[in-house]
Amino acid sequence: MNKFITTIKNIFAIEDLRTRILNTLFFIAIYRLGSYVVLPGVDPSRLDNKSGGIFGILDTLLGGAFSHASIFALGIMPYISASIVLQLLTIAVPYFQKLQKEGESGRKKINQYTRLLTIPIVMAQSIGFIATINQDALVNPGMFFTVSTMIILTAGTLFCMWLGEKITDKGIGNGISMIIMIGIVSRFPGAILGEAAAKGMRGSLIFLIELAVLFFVVMGVIILTQAVRRIPVQYAKQVGGVSQLNAQRQFIPLKVNAAGVMPIIFAQSLMFIPAIVASAWQQDSDTANYIGQKFSDYTSWQYNLVFGILIILFTYFYTAISVNPKQIADDLKRSGGFVPGVKPGDATSEYIDEVLTHITLPGALALALIAIFPAIALLFGVTRPFSAFYGGTSLIIMVGVVLDTMNQIESYLLMRHYDGMMKTGKLKGRTQNIALAS
Repeated sequence: MNKFITTIKNIFAIEDLRTRILNTLFFIAIYRLGSYVVLPGVDPSRLDNKSGGIFGILDTLLGGAFSHASIFALGIMPYISASIVLQLLTIAVPYFQKLQKEGESGRKKINQYTRLLTIPIVMAQSIGFIATINQDALVNPGMFFTVSTMIILTAGTLFCMWLGEKITDKGIGNGISMIIMIGIVSRFPGAILGEAAAKGMRGSLIFLIELAVLFFVVMGVIILTQAVRRIPVQYAKQVGGVSQLNAQRQFIPLKVNAAGVMPIIFAQSLMFIPAIVASAWQQDSDTANYIGQKFSDYTSWQYNLVFGILIILFTYFYTAISVNPKQIADDLKRSGGFVPGVKPGDATSEYIDEVLTHITLPGALALALIAIFPAIALLFGVTRPFSAFYGGTSLIIMVGVVLDTMNQIESYLLMRHYDGMMKTGKLKGRTQNIALAS
């Protein structure tokens, strides 16, 4: 406890870090307040409870904003969908490939295109959202309500996007991921209390077993997130005109899950589309009704099959664009480093790419398994709200964002010559002698 109190004091003793934490809390408070502002023309007392199916997952990610029909009902999800489209374009379209290679200026242009693309996406999704609202809850349904709601939802998503960027710039952690995580965390106390009430005194032992299983699942997600494959590196140095090897061993750390939390966020954002679109047409089409039914139930095998495949594909895709073996090999060659037994240059690049391909497959499969674990927990009698925290989007996002935020705080502490956040269980990268950061 004394170590914990000392760490908190050290964190708030750093002015820049203290300011960033307070800024983050302020932006999060604004987001949470906006989640309870109901859309004009909607009677909140007549809204349906969207605690089950795909809409229940969406409502969990948005911290209840979806079921409350708030101005942030679509949250940041349309922006994530736009990001997916733009990242696909950086592979397929030469113009966007060129922008990606231009460095910071190119990234700014891509971000601007992403913001612009978010507008039509959120307007299209807002039509599906309006169709999901209980018509009895609408005070005055009609064209004016539809148009005004589309405008308000678009403005709400753009404001959430702005909050996320502000958290990234002036706060701590990744703003977009932080907003999603806060929405998830806000639902956890109610979910665990609801599970305890459902089990009652007679089921207290079962409830304790569920908590123990949840603990080990969280540990598994942390292991997956932190696991690295270390490639040994040696450096040659000149001593008296003679090239000698540096005796200090260094490593290139390749993460088993190099894509982090992004594949499951991207996959989940796409999984909302069939259910939302089908809900707008299910009264006119049996096919749309079937699709809407299957993709609104996250326990159906159709949903989990497509979800798992998307996660595996996005894991490979995001790993390919975030880790560049050619650049790593070139940086090693310029700094006089080499992988023992591998020639510098193209051979090193091919070796790193081969290792990355081998470790990405088990990482992608493990990520997909964790993503569908809530459906498995539901089959064993766990309530729907609590089962969402046994894996899937909720748990992976929470663990990933928390670890990323802890890494940033750890960096601030170490730069100011303070002790880290923990004596044991140190964060990856803290004591390793890393040859390259990317």
